[in-house]
Amino acid sequence: TADEFEPGEKDFTFAIIADLTGGEREGIFNVAVAQINSIEPDFVLSVGDLIEGGTRDTVQLGKEWDHFDARVQQLDMPFFHLGGNHDLSNPVMQRYWQRRIGPLYYHFLIDDVLFLMLDSEDYELERMLEIDKARSEAIKILRGEIEGDFTETDYYHMPERKTGALSNAQQAYFESVIAENVDVRWTFILMHKPLWTRDDAKGLDRLIKTLGDRPFTVINGHEHSFSYEERNNNDYLMLGTTGGYQNDQDPNAFDHITLVRMAETEPVITHIRMDGILNKMGMIPAGGDSLCFQASRCL
Repeated sequence: TADEFEPGEKDFTFAIIADLTGGEREGIFNVAVAQINSIEPDFVLSVGDLIEGGTRDTVQLGKEWDHFDARVQQLDMPFFHLGGNHDLSNPVMQRYWQRRIGPLYYHFLIDDVLFLMLDSEDYELERMLEIDKARSEAIKILRGEIEGDFTETDYYHMPERKTGALSNAQQAYFESVIAENVDVRWTFILMHKPLWTRDDAKGLDRLIKTLGDRPFTVINGHEHSFSYEERNNNDYLMLGTTGGYQNDQDPNAFDHITLVRMAETEPVITHIRMDGILNKMGMIPAGGDSLCFQASRCL
């Protein structure tokens, strides 16, 4: 019924995992790895919160990163790290990340498509220490270790809890990257916290203005609740979870994998709920040799 079958196209496909911590639910990420391998994207990106973190104990950090690495190494394709507040909440964790993984923010280019990987925990040292101290106290309340109301804590009222921040140095770095890559056909901007919701000098506005009329897509995590917004004809995606804590009362809190096919003119983005990805036997692959007949038993 056609003269041509699958004509050649200049495209590639990549997957994105959302938050898997903040109260990780056991087994979910292993399922995601198995499912991604079955889909076979060219590479995989993250939007941060890869370990529970929030500690200055380097031995504990080593154990948590060893556990994450053992699982992510089961992927059949390259994985690009990006840090969240659970991964980079204090200077000790930042230094550990740099020694073990690499830069806190970076970029890369594939087939004329530019990827900007932002660090949304980019505070001045004094402010970072204030946030970390307030966060530690608030977490103790959430865990029931001390009495109090989370909504009345200093951390709850800090704007950085929701939006994060960008330093001048990081913004200058990405301005230079954008200026050096004027002919790209698309730009993806990934971050953990939604920096685009912050409307001062530490938010995303400066980089958005630098991009001018170039087409781009913004992708973040952190809220553990899926949402979509269009701004000036550009897509802003807030991903749900890939194993992280979920609010049972939130209908947009679900586990998923985001699949992006970078077509010749624009990206085709598909969010695949993990409870709908089945193998040839109609089962959910649960990692390793285990399989599940029902989503509720795996997810």
